[in-house]
Amino acid sequence: MSTGASQWTATKEQRRFIASFGDKAINGEAALFVGAGVSRSAGFVDWKALLTDVAIELDLDIGKEHDLLALAQYHVNGHGSRGELNQQLLDAFIRDAERTEVHDVLARLPIDTVWTTNYDRLLEKAYEESGRTVEVKLSIQNLAQARRGRDVTIYKMHGCVTQPHDAVLTKQDYEIYDQSRRLFTDSLKGDFIEKTLLFLGFSFSDPNVERILAKVREQLGQNQRTHYWITRRPPQTCPQGKRTKDEMEYERRKAALQSDDLKRYGIQTIWVDEYFDIPKLLLALEAYVTRKGVFVAGAAHDPSPLEWDQLNELSRALGTKIIKSGYNLVSGFGIGIAEQTILGAFRAIYESAQRQPAERVLIRPFPGNAPLSRRSEIFRRHREDLISQVGALIVVGGNKLADSGDVILSAGVQEEVQIALQLGKPVIPIGKTGHAAEMVWKAACIAPERYLPGIDCTAELEILGSPMSGTNELVGAVVSLLGKAENIASARCRDVNK
Repeated sequence: MSTGASQWTATKEQRRFIASFGDKAINGEAALFVGAGVSRSAGFVDWKALLTDVAIELDLDIGKEHDLLALAQYHVNGHGSRGELNQQLLDAFIRDAERTEVHDVLARLPIDTVWTTNYDRLLEKAYEESGRTVEVKLSIQNLAQARRGRDVTIYKMHGCVTQPHDAVLTKQDYEIYDQSRRLFTDSLKGDFIEKTLLFLGFSFSDPNVERILAKVREQLGQNQRTHYWITRRPPQTCPQGKRTKDEMEYERRKAALQSDDLKRYGIQTIWVDEYFDIPKLLLALEAYVTRKGVFVAGAAHDPSPLEWDQLNELSRALGTKIIKSGYNLVSGFGIGIAEQTILGAFRAIYESAQRQPAERVLIRPFPGNAPLSRRSEIFRRHREDLISQVGALIVVGGNKLADSGDVILSAGVQEEVQIALQLGKPVIPIGKTGHAAEMVWKAACIAPERYLPGIDCTAELEILGSPMSGTNELVGAVVSLLGKAENIASARCRDVNK
């Protein structure tokens, strides 16, 4: 978690959400619903801003209009076509915009189903940048098709800026939605029934979603799943001083009433005090769902100060203990240390009396066909994707053979350590294995709070750096630190999850 997130404290309600929704995400039972508020924070216009010129043309005041669908319909009625409206959509959303932290965190969560009413492509770009294979559903025609190897499916229920002529924009578009996009309605209804949805940047003013919620409630009655809506609680006073205290109190009462009404559909409101608290809450959720993942950063052309058989034994024991202790191994499948660690992990799975899911070991080899000109960029993105999926990183050895014939520190291992630190992941260096691991171990001894934040690690670090420590002692110290790191990630949820 970032520095800002580490200074933020979740409320009891937020802790309950992290534990409940986090468990659903881990079990593959979660989905996302992303609304316009997420794109607006990236600099894109909202509906009112998009239709301001339309209102001026109709001699209406956009500030007084609440039925914006009708406003768009009036424009089409007057022009006899929607060509100009399509162009406005293109002009508003075709430009480049920077993704927000919310986009990036959402793309790292282990959730494979995303619904959105947004026209822009920020979500797709965020998932692609995180290394995931995205399938976008835009129309009835491609809804029945499946992209082989997809990691996530994004359902754009109102269309996309890439096809403005098919976007849902006007009152008539909504009126015929069940005829023109019936399969979207049925698919979303199915996800409401089978998954737990998290709504972000959504106002619940969309008539399509309201209609689907009503149908689900009608079918299931009180047996609905629980869903969540993250939104800001209206402040008591206007930050800009433009609204009176009575007006702000009115907004708070209205928001409370809307929150109570959403409970009819099984939707629980998760309040935040400020919009900038939303990324912090999502980062805490990410820490919770990734707490069982472990990435081993290692490379060894030269096994010293150990012998090859000692280094291989340690690597295999590490992989075995990671699995037997209930953690999952994530690896880029490099030659040597990673190879031996994976072998140990699979041995533990094979020897287990209980059936183990394939996700216990995630192997994502580095792309061997990356063009030389972009190799470092592609490899870094690959490392970021892998490390974002874990709760901690272990460092073993870390050297390679340079073109000069000298053995030097592995730049890849050092980069993996820096990525882990930037993402707020605990870094556990086995200093006895020398090279990059020894360098990181020395730094951790000097500044333990940077490498193992909030963890009492003095005893374990001493073992990890001692030349006298054996394989069992080293692996035991690593697992001890993994346990402490996991406790920190889940502690904020434990007291409300009993």
